[in-house]
Amino acid sequence: MTLACDAAGLELGRFLRRGDHVVWGQACGEPTTLLEALIAEAPGIGDISGFAATSFSGLLTPEAGTRLTIRSMGAIGALRPLAAAGRLQIIPCHVGQVGPMIRDGHMPCDVAFVQVSPADEEGRHSYGLINDFVQAAVARARVVIAEVNDQVPFTFGDATLPAGRIACAVHVSRPPVEVAPAATGETDLAIARHCAGYIGDGSVIQTGVGAVPDAILRLIRDRRDLGVHSGMIGDGLVDLFEAGVLTNARKEIDPGISVTGALIGTQRLYRFADRNPLLAMRNSSYTHSEAVLSRLSRLVTVNSAVEVDLTGQVNAEQSGSAYLGGTGGQVDYVRAGSRSPGGRSIMALPATARNGSISRIVPALSGPVTTARSEVDVIVTEYGAAELRGQPLAERARRLAAIAHPDFREKLNRAAHAIAERGF
Repeated sequence: MTLACDAAGLELGRFLRRGDHVVWGQACGEPTTLLEALIAEAPGIGDISGFAATSFSGLLTPEAGTRLTIRSMGAIGALRPLAAAGRLQIIPCHVGQVGPMIRDGHMPCDVAFVQVSPADEEGRHSYGLINDFVQAAVARARVVIAEVNDQVPFTFGDATLPAGRIACAVHVSRPPVEVAPAATGETDLAIARHCAGYIGDGSVIQTGVGAVPDAILRLIRDRRDLGVHSGMIGDGLVDLFEAGVLTNARKEIDPGISVTGALIGTQRLYRFADRNPLLAMRNSSYTHSEAVLSRLSRLVTVNSAVEVDLTGQVNAEQSGSAYLGGTGGQVDYVRAGSRSPGGRSIMALPATARNGSISRIVPALSGPVTTARSEVDVIVTEYGAAELRGQPLAERARRLAAIAHPDFREKLNRAAHAIAERGF
């Protein structure tokens, strides 16, 4: 039987045991009421750990990291200060691997926290703003605690959460976490213009959220019959729909429907998503599946990087001793876009960092290889696009040096010449 309560009556100690591992919904699906209670009560319960794939709520501070062990697949969103303070344990994995690892017991999940919409007339809750690996957590957990938020949209997807699976339903009414569109500068616009040139009529798009993806979506409103299949989408999806260009009409699978696993945006996106049959929230075993993605033609994927070396290796995680990003779903979509008939895979990044003091096109990476050079297709900076697919290493190095900031090209050309002389 489900126990119902409000936030004031929630006592996690009734459900959690010492040493429990908690998994909760990420990004705008963070169950903030439950996280506030967990941070407050964790020391009294003892030895609690939690998995936060990403976070934008601001609740997971370095101080919170002293009260429970926090793990993640990267330092994405508001997790960077936690990583900088040495309070974040990084599990290197792709987002598409999280659900299977939970299912198979490689990532422990004793308790699942989920934020859901109010139930429909049949007593079923939608997963609202996040799906990806949440279903796997619910299936594996000993205890499921649901934050039932009447401000969360009811979204359609591949599953709902029956009331009978919930041990405790905490009823709240509070705005879900929002991620506002990023401010777009001239550099972002220049990068976006190069990226937009690869997106034609009938393309199926995968992007993240941020200034460059937002700018790209604004630049392609004159296209026809665009589709979406993406691990996450933001407010730009609504812009495309309202412009009449997002029809999903030419997709080989899910025709007429935009597919995603996460809604990361504002109330505008949430209102659009509420009971919208043209939007499908799917788990990551579908959104990131090679078998699914291989059925899409004209798939254009856009991802970001911390730095790229002259052979095309991509680091999207770490700059020196600072952990800045994560693996996310990058590799799945890079591979899918580059192999899609008529598709492309784009890696977009500014040419410099730290106010122009360092180049992000480098002779050698300062951090891990997130995406192998054998998978990379197109690298874009504000100075142009370097098409690497099918090119030998010497030509790759020449093309990448050409899209670096002019202040760093001489040094990079010397390194490129050395590659040309060796042949590798």
